[in-house]
Amino acid sequence: MVNRFIGALWHRLRGPLQWRVMWLAHATFMVGVTGVVRDDEGRVLLLHHRLWRKDTPWGLPTGYARRGETFEQTVVREVKEETGLDVTPGPLVRLTSGYRLRAEAAYEARLSGGTMRLDPREILDAGWYAPDRLPPGLIASHRELILGVGAERDTAVTRTDRGA
Repeated sequence: MVNRFIGALWHRLRGPLQWRVMWLAHATFMVGVTGVVRDDEGRVLLLHHRLWRKDTPWGLPTGYARRGETFEQTVVREVKEETGLDVTPGPLVRLTSGYRLRAEAAYEARLSGGTMRLDPREILDAGWYAPDRLPPGLIASHRELILGVGAERDTAVTRTDRGA
């Protein structure tokens, strides 16, 4: 009887109200988005992040998706904000969770223009690195993304290190 009542009530709520009930009943995630930005020579853009751990300050451009923004748009915006560079987003290369209320998405991206101008509030230094000459202090999960390590598992939801 109770299940029947709940089912009938659920069907009467319809669209937006159903969505609101589901939103209130479940965890709300922040989504961190990373761009594996490469230039025409195959080098990857790495940033020395001011706010990251002292032992792993180097990593890829990374930031949080804003409400209503696609993850591809987040890559474009974050790279532009942090470096002044323009990029074209490519395919999704990793989707992970397990960070309490945070999920992580990583996309390949190609340099398409712009002039390097670092945001000094967030970024101390930046450079283009060949995959076989990555700097010390690079976060392990970003090294994996650059080198394609674990590519066979990247479509699964996995747990990675918490460096950023």
